[in-house]
Amino acid sequence: MEDMKKAKEWLLSGAYTCVVCKDGKCVVSTQRGVAPLVKWLKSGDDFKGYYAADKVIGKATAFLYVLLGIKAVYAGVISKTALRVLQEHDIATEYDKLVENIINRQGDGICPFEAAVLDVDNAKAAYEIIQSKMKEMNILIS
Repeated sequence: MEDMKKAKEWLLSGAYTCVVCKDGKCVVSTQRGVAPLVKWLKSGDDFKGYYAADKVIGKATAFLYVLLGIKAVYAGVISKTALRVLQEHDIATEYDKLVENIINRQGDGICPFEAAVLDVDNAKAAYEIIQSKMKEMNILIS
């Protein structure tokens, strides 16, 4: 669990939005939302067995962690639907705050990615929806 401790410490330092660690190696991002996880999925790098720490995990993000093969996650904030997805896929989960839904950046509704996958129960189907939503919203992977 040393890798989980390291991922959480790096996240809580405030410098990153999400961190994944395994065997002392850490990969970090300062991008918000689903973008860093989609980038990591597209990279073809192997993240199976990594430990993750993320500021906010909604259902869309949870599905991406499933596809990455993450072993355990820590979330500052997690939605109930995201927690259920992670539990269904045997991903150990620690969090500070459990909420009904992830709120959008404007603070006036549900996160568009959480809304897009609300009725989805398959990680691969969710990934396709997430990518379509990113195109629709002109979110580029950098």
